[in-house]
Amino acid sequence: MKSLFLAAMLAALAAPAVAQEPALKTVEMRRLDAPEANQGVAVDKTHLYAIDNGRIARYDKATGVKQTEWTGDPVRFKHLNACLIVGKDLVCAGSNYPSVPQNSAVELFDPVKMTHKRTVPLGPGIGSLTWVDRHDGFWWAMFANYDAKGGEPGRDHRWTTLVKFDDQWRRVGAWALPAAVLERMAPYSCSGGGFGDDGLLYVTGHDRPEMYALAIPTEGGATLDLVTTLSIPVEVQAIAWDRSGDPHARRTLWGVNRATRQVVAFTVPPVPDVSASRK
Repeated sequence: MKSLFLAAMLAALAAPAVAQEPALKTVEMRRLDAPEANQGVAVDKTHLYAIDNGRIARYDKATGVKQTEWTGDPVRFKHLNACLIVGKDLVCAGSNYPSVPQNSAVELFDPVKMTHKRTVPLGPGIGSLTWVDRHDGFWWAMFANYDAKGGEPGRDHRWTTLVKFDDQWRRVGAWALPAAVLERMAPYSCSGGGFGDDGLLYVTGHDRPEMYALAIPTEGGATLDLVTTLSIPVEVQAIAWDRSGDPHARRTLWGVNRATRQVVAFTVPPVPDVSASRK
């Protein structure tokens, strides 16, 4: 009987997590008004960058005072969704959403001069690029697919794909999202994401106030592992980790509240080590 009980416990630990009610809760820290807070927000040590399709506004992080903005040609910059600071660049995910065929590009900006620097054209074929991240020496990019608006015939939200690129933007790996997460995102897709300091990938959908902690599978397969679900104080779009080096902001994420046009900071609790249960 004891051996049967132990076997049942081990099976439960090894079973895939189910994205139902959030198991962990984040804590809101502050909100700042930003009329451009429609798609996403980026953050560095002293500034916030509110993103609204073809417009990016820079704000003083401490005071919330708007400093300047960049506005692009709406034909060339139709849908900037998420940005992050990498070195001296503001790196943004762009697409032609909701037009089809889906067409994507990575756009790089000078965050000091607030000028466009260059484009990495990724083109059509995978989906609509919603976010990029730099992690473990590689570029990671999420390509969204949708059931209706912005979707291509023959593909729905289940085709949403995480792609790993090298420094020359050559594809070196790709993963699907867990079915349980895709069910929560439907009929939309993955709007935001980024790797935490714990190595987990945190992603958000389009309209639920929740976030999913995912892990790259270590023992086979090309589907990400769902670790846990967290509640968040925004009904999501893109998100951005605060990687400014401030020890007090080590587990701080920023998001946007579309309804109130605000950028929102919240802290993410440590996720229990579940590496043993994924082996």
